[in-house]
Amino acid sequence: MKSEYFDSSFEPELEFNIQAKGKNSVPDAIITQAGFQIVVETKITDWFYSNQLERHLTVFGDVKNKVLISLASEPMKKETLSEFETKLKEYNRKNNPKSPIRHINTTFEELINAIQATIDDRDYKMQDVLDDYLNYCYVDGLILGADSWKFMRMQLAGTTLDFNLASNVYYDKSSRGFRAHDYLALYKNKSVRALGKICARITAIETPNGIEYETEFGELTEERKSLIVDAMADGDSHGYDLRTIKHRYFFVEKFYEMDYKKDSPGGCMGSRIFDLSCLLGVNDKDCMPSVEEIADKLSHKTWS
Repeated sequence: MKSEYFDSSFEPELEFNIQAKGKNSVPDAIITQAGFQIVVETKITDWFYSNQLERHLTVFGDVKNKVLISLASEPMKKETLSEFETKLKEYNRKNNPKSPIRHINTTFEELINAIQATIDDRDYKMQDVLDDYLNYCYVDGLILGADSWKFMRMQLAGTTLDFNLASNVYYDKSSRGFRAHDYLALYKNKSVRALGKICARITAIETPNGIEYETEFGELTEERKSLIVDAMADGDSHGYDLRTIKHRYFFVEKFYEMDYKKDSPGGCMGSRIFDLSCLLGVNDKDCMPSVEEIADKLSHKTWS
């Protein structure tokens, strides 16, 4: 709330009300603090109606900061947004000239991006909450994933880096949520050390009847089965239980070594998403450089 909607002096102490009945409508949620009020209307897709949003305007109390958030898997249609903004401007002129209601139209993905940018790498509890919410959004189709070509997900790979590079596979607990991404990067000692493009994603767990596999993306080949067995053995050597705890295996075409340094103090304590379209100035999937070229370009940059 501080970074997206209010100034740095704002200190939230939040009260949540779900399906709270207003004078003329029942919004999905009302988030309140003395001095501010945020009303949320959510849709699975862009099913917003200007008249419904207009009725929500009567829910606001006598507070200084008023924000109406319309939240969905995709942005509101331009026609609907323009119609509602016109009504909102007139409503504020008549009813809130000194403390107008602000309208924020956003998506689940943009909301998660804002939270991710705010959470400290060392705030493991909130990172876990965000991972769980991210997984929920993907499972329920609230994040569409059509722009996965833009994103590079960085994972910590200290003790396992040599195995990852030699086998072109990275493993992580299957319970961890993640944003759709085409590129996987491995981090060690304050630098991103390798980059690969994902070609398969498979979960596995060892049972009394043998290893059970589930293919999420790509093909389950005999070679990949063998690499998963090797990964379980590698996990044993580092004290990781890949056998009785289901893990997800990210297979890449090839890991290219690189040196994309972190120039800010402290090491990185968790995963991170990078938008390659911004880092490389690429606006179209077909213009994205090869993985080897991306690794080389990023090796001449730094991040914080």
